[in-house]
Amino acid sequence: MGIVLHDHQTTVKTRASLTGTGVHSGKEVSISFLPADADTGIVFQLLNEEGPGREFRALFSEIGATDLCTMLGDPAGEHIATVEHIMAALFGLGIDNVLIEIDGHEVPILDGSAMAFVEAIDHAGIETLPVKRRYIRVVKPVRIENGASWAEFRPYDGTRFEVEIDFESPAIGRQLFASDINADIFRRDIARARTFGFMKDVERLWAAGYALGSSLENSLVIGDDNRVINMGGLRYPNEFVRHKTLDAMGDLALAGARFIGCFRSYRGGHRLNAAALRRLLSDRTAFEIVETTRRERGRAAEMSAVNAPLYAPWMI
Repeated sequence: MGIVLHDHQTTVKTRASLTGTGVHSGKEVSISFLPADADTGIVFQLLNEEGPGREFRALFSEIGATDLCTMLGDPAGEHIATVEHIMAALFGLGIDNVLIEIDGHEVPILDGSAMAFVEAIDHAGIETLPVKRRYIRVVKPVRIENGASWAEFRPYDGTRFEVEIDFESPAIGRQLFASDINADIFRRDIARARTFGFMKDVERLWAAGYALGSSLENSLVIGDDNRVINMGGLRYPNEFVRHKTLDAMGDLALAGARFIGCFRSYRGGHRLNAAALRRLLSDRTAFEIVETTRRERGRAAEMSAVNAPLYAPWMI
């Protein structure tokens, strides 16, 4: 198949807001999506009691931690945690520019998936801007390994994810999700997949100050008998690997531009996703920045190399 690309950048049409609980902090937090100009990128603005506070650009160069989530900023100071699900929604729906106001230090977990963010963006509407979108096109393979885990980018005529997981628990086992990505596929096959964890890990996480807001309402939980204990069961037969794909989409959305290529991983996670992205973007022979130049009826768009977007991490 040829590349199916949107020529122009996008933002949201109007403000949309939602409120929920941080999965690790357990604190209530509200966020709002606001329209932003072309070449703004994704920007989080922390709201304090005094008013607007620090801004955090959604770029891999701003990642401060990847232990149990992806965090922007300083873990010991000002930061925005658990950005991966909201970033996956923006990536999946093709939103290039948005200001996200947030009145706490962690994005709300909501139901543990990206669906509520998708619904908020749908409520706001998507506006096309009169400025060309630039893409990161992978031109040679880049791979990173950590023990039995690995992740790689490969050239591909489109945007594709191939994510495989392998857990000892028979409730999960070995699962693979592989698909080209567009907004329809994201909505149908990925957006509703929830985060997951093991009951045996809960007390350890609580003692460390994590998962204070976790519940059966926002997480798939595997019990000591290796069964999913949520009353409603799974939303997809392989919901676990679909959520890992959602996480990967959110982490790679921190590239500063959308990518043309295939991302593959085995037994990955936030840390490996970030490391693979850093490996790609640190090798200027592995990618080029392109935009569409001509589109003829019935044919895929032609691409040409251009300058990097101003908000890209390698420009900072």
